[in-house]
Amino acid sequence: MTGAPPIVRHLAELSAALISPTDTVRLCTLAGPGQGSSASVFLEIWEPGGSQPLNSHPDSAEIFLVLSGRATAHSDAHTIDLTPGDVLILQPGSEHRIVNTSATDRLYTITVMADDGGFAALVDSGIAVPLTPADIHTVVPRSAANPDS
Repeated sequence: MTGAPPIVRHLAELSAALISPTDTVRLCTLAGPGQGSSASVFLEIWEPGGSQPLNSHPDSAEIFLVLSGRATAHSDAHTIDLTPGDVLILQPGSEHRIVNTSATDRLYTITVMADDGGFAALVDSGIAVPLTPADIHTVVPRSAANPDS
């Protein structure tokens, strides 16, 4: 058998990024073209009351798994409330944005784009910002992140 070796990335060693300085959503690329994948996977973190700008991805379905927090998703003429455990599937070309409806809590999602059309590169060229311990513990429970605790 031939092929590239598997890649393991550790969340605690990754950083997130802001696409622009005034953004209220941080994105952490978990996997994408830089890791040899045609699909891109992100941890997205919305600050309380934060939202994405209206956006669209003409060639990619976008799937959000809500880990923590509450939000309202706007997609074309549709509006849907989201809670933890919801899976939101947006069709290619939909104009959408997600708004964190909490004034105090962050919204966390794992987001998958089937063919990101360069979105991971846009994220990775953004302004690097750290992941906080709370961000990491939203994805990795404390006992798994630190087996000795």
